[in-house]
Amino acid sequence: MLSALDRRHTVAPPGYSRWLIPPAALAIHLCIGQVYATSVYKNSLIAHFDTGQTAIGVIFSIAIVMLGLSAAVAGTWVEANGPRKAMFVSACFWAAGFLVGALGIATKQLWLLYLGYGVLGGIGLGIGYISPVSTLIKWFPDRPGLATGLAIMGFGGGAMVASPLSRQLLSFYDPGYDPANAGSTASGSALVWLFLTLGVGYFVIMMFGVFNVRVPAADWRPAGFDPAKVAAKPLVTTANVSAANAVKTRSFWLLWVVLFCNVTAGIGILEQASPMIQDFFRDNGTSAVSVAAAGGFVGLLSLFNMAGRFVWSSTSDLIGRKPIYLVYLGVGMVLYVLLALVGQAATALFVLLACVILSFYGGGFATVPAYLRDLFGTFEVGAIHGRLLTAWSAAGVAGPLIVNAFLDAQGKPGTLTAAAYRPALFTMVGVLAVGFVANLLIRPVPERFHEPASGRDGVEDAAQPVTAERSGS
Repeated sequence: MLSALDRRHTVAPPGYSRWLIPPAALAIHLCIGQVYATSVYKNSLIAHFDTGQTAIGVIFSIAIVMLGLSAAVAGTWVEANGPRKAMFVSACFWAAGFLVGALGIATKQLWLLYLGYGVLGGIGLGIGYISPVSTLIKWFPDRPGLATGLAIMGFGGGAMVASPLSRQLLSFYDPGYDPANAGSTASGSALVWLFLTLGVGYFVIMMFGVFNVRVPAADWRPAGFDPAKVAAKPLVTTANVSAANAVKTRSFWLLWVVLFCNVTAGIGILEQASPMIQDFFRDNGTSAVSVAAAGGFVGLLSLFNMAGRFVWSSTSDLIGRKPIYLVYLGVGMVLYVLLALVGQAATALFVLLACVILSFYGGGFATVPAYLRDLFGTFEVGAIHGRLLTAWSAAGVAGPLIVNAFLDAQGKPGTLTAAAYRPALFTMVGVLAVGFVANLLIRPVPERFHEPASGRDGVEDAAQPVTAERSGS
């Protein structure tokens, strides 16, 4: 039965429409995007385990670190075995993470929650994140930015689905829990049932993606697609570079720095979103922001994070990958300065600045796979993407640490004002400046790192001559 998951059984037949692939990718990314919704039940876990915020918050950090590590380690395996087997393995690990986490909650063993949601779930995150993206790039060589934006938009939107769903499930399993009250906490049994429900439900949804994903035949091309025209754009190559060789190039590590800087700056706002808007408008003569309004602000940020993944990534197909990152990083610096200096002048101004910054954060995630395809080709782009995602793991630790260190030095939570955030925001300007310079230094990969033009293992090789088109325009 498991042989049906092999790559050779997933090659699309003649006439197969490539537009059937994005829904399969979304089925995976919408599920694993739940990782951004862990704050919904954070207070309930704190109360249940009778511990502090740091002990519970580290669950998210473990999951993000494991995402990057598993994507880096398993990237080559994903390319060799194909998306169907990789997505199935991802679904198994992701669901198992919830089930082991539920056992940890039921027995009040916090280490089981670390092992389950953090380690096992994080492995599912990493494998599930890269496999649909790699497949979409091969199906959309003419519009890689649009393709990756479609999938990674789902990751950003996963929290928008998971947050209200988790609140409603908790209120269903625990009638005493009030989803509209930020201070309300759910019982331990409700948390157990929540994790069990999410684990089973997400596994079923991810199976839709598993059995509907396909890879293009080695000689397939979109109707009317001419690789020579794409290669005429700056930094775009018709050659291919293996994952082992990619990490030997300067361009890979410069792009690593670019992604690290973009994510570090974005996650600094995302992680502090709710208290940040309340603190900015405390004791400055304007109306205080309520807990409910702060929650709405977080939802709006999630919307812009999701929309930016599609809009900006699609725009990169028109203006190029390097120019769009100059926008993310260069305009981002200006927006951070404005947020620090005049963000407290009006709530609408603060919200606008923060939302555009978060759209750049999402856009950076969605554009980077297409940037990798431009530089290294499609041969092992999933494996290269996996190695690059270690930048996300590092930024997931660095961003919150930088912001929290500055805030801890300024005072206690609940007493901070806009001025307390300025040192952290100006630091993020410096971080973005480093990324801006790194992006300017990226150059085409030297020919000595290129693979032979014949390709290997039936993987699409952009350097091969175009043969008969099959379908899927």
